[in-house]
Amino acid sequence: MAATETGADGRISTANPASGLSCRTARLDLAPFRASDSAALLRVFTDSDVRRYLLDGDTVSADWVAEEIRASTRRFEAGAGGLWVVRRRDQAPIIGFAGFREFFDPPEPQLLYGLLPQYWGEGLATEAATAACEFAFHTLGWSEIRAAIDVPNTASRSVLVRLGFVPDRTTDDGTAFYVLGRDAARLQVVGGFATGA
Repeated sequence: MAATETGADGRISTANPASGLSCRTARLDLAPFRASDSAALLRVFTDSDVRRYLLDGDTVSADWVAEEIRASTRRFEAGAGGLWVVRRRDQAPIIGFAGFREFFDPPEPQLLYGLLPQYWGEGLATEAATAACEFAFHTLGWSEIRAAIDVPNTASRSVLVRLGFVPDRTTDDGTAFYVLGRDAARLQVVGGFATGA
């Protein structure tokens, strides 16, 4: 697994983008999901506030988390975006996740992020989502990023808007779709890594 600090231009660089980068932002450390993270990720994914919008309130199992870890690893190995655990910089506890996961039929990668509620309101979700977007645009070469949220999820909508996402469509079931083009992204280099403007 490659680890990286960003270069002088503030961009992530690596010889092998499929290796599943570990990234460092001004306040966060992000590392690809690993099997050893399963218990901590289960705590995050089963938190009632995290799963309210992310999982439509459904409770997930340890087996579900294990499969998410395996699927994320496969996506990184295939040269696509996967999911990272999020920690405060130089601290051990996992406080959330960010990255990309396929949804819908046909499957398309969507930006996904979530933090335990005690870390809300500090701009950390924006910082983690920005790191994921930087990876997608500048390491994987994506031209656009998509995200879907439940309409009542105003906190996630605020994160997307800060990054420059624009509404694409809203479905009858209350899912709002957003898109971010590489040229429209409001990503700014701060502290050696991109964070939301």
